Amino acid sequence: MSIRRSTPRSSPPDAGHRQHRAVARDARGVRARRGRAVAARQASRPQTWDIDARRRARRARQCADLDAVSRVFDFDRAIVRAPGRSAINGLREGDGDAPSYEGVAAEHAAYVAALEDAGLSVEVLPPLEDFPDSIFVEDPALVIPEAAILLRPGAPTRLGEAALLGPAFAGYFGEVPRLAVGCADGGDILITPTEILIGLSARTDATGARALAEMLESLGRVARIVETPPAVLHFKTACALLDEETVFATPALARSHVFGDVGVLETPAGEEAAANLLRVNDRILVGASYPRTIDLLASRGHSLVPLRVAEIARLDAGLSCMSLRWRSAAQ
Repeated sequence: MSIRRSTPRSSPPDAGHRQHRAVARDARGVRARRGRAVAARQASRPQTWDIDARRRARRARQCADLDAVSRVFDFDRAIVRAPGRSAINGLREGDGDAPSYEGVAAEHAAYVAALEDAGLSVEVLPPLEDFPDSIFVEDPALVIPEAAILLRPGAPTRLGEAALLGPAFAGYFGEVPRLAVGCADGGDILITPTEILIGLSARTDATGARALAEMLESLGRVARIVETPPAVLHFKTACALLDEETVFATPALARSHVFGDVGVLETPAGEEAAANLLRVNDRILVGASYPRTIDLLASRGHSLVPLRVAEIARLDAGLSCMSLRWRSAAQ
């Protein structure tokens, strides 16, 4: 069983830790150098769906009271996919030890239990043996309360995952649009209270990012394209939302000033991999093997659920990768 832990706010944060003040965003409307905003194109937008669909999306947004910043991590539903035995053959950099199927399955089961304990209704989809990476459902789709969008993963071996994931949304959303051009992985998309950041990376190209930004803007969302630091697989490999006002990020990403008016807290030295944590309702799921991160976040008053992700990490993945989360409009 997951251990949930909470520490009063009176404890001081790690004295050796650095917190960044909010940085004014670039408003020039032109592509900037690394770490600054890239304006999404405003002209000649493709019609991603009809006017009635857009109106339905706006109504869903109103019903869900999405103007409340708490909705950013206020969830009641999630979709996950059980790992197949082929998961141990998933994409990964380097030549380190491969994960064991039993280890991946155990960590995934504990993760699902943690989501359910946080109050989410979790739908577990069956494994897809032909797609070893399909356990990481966050990459082939983006889900926000008013819509689900099927993406185009940047890894060729994952291109078929979105189509197989699409039917899972039928009971929750109406029309499910698809990204038609370029590539974009969900792991490169960070939703904040004020905007949705799309990180350019080896898996998300400029064409896909611009097309996705246009789709999001047609839903009334603000989207901004930013750069992912070199040698980082996904934008969210290096960051996560802690609360309405704070992002947790690696030093390299924290100092790149991509987060606009959101404050940034740096990961402790040597625990950069802890950046991919997951805020779910009133608690934070965090890797159990990062003690300094756990102490730091507990000292700030966060309620934590440490989870083992050692086997998942061997597949270059983390806590956000294994689920798609949202709050239903009916709530």
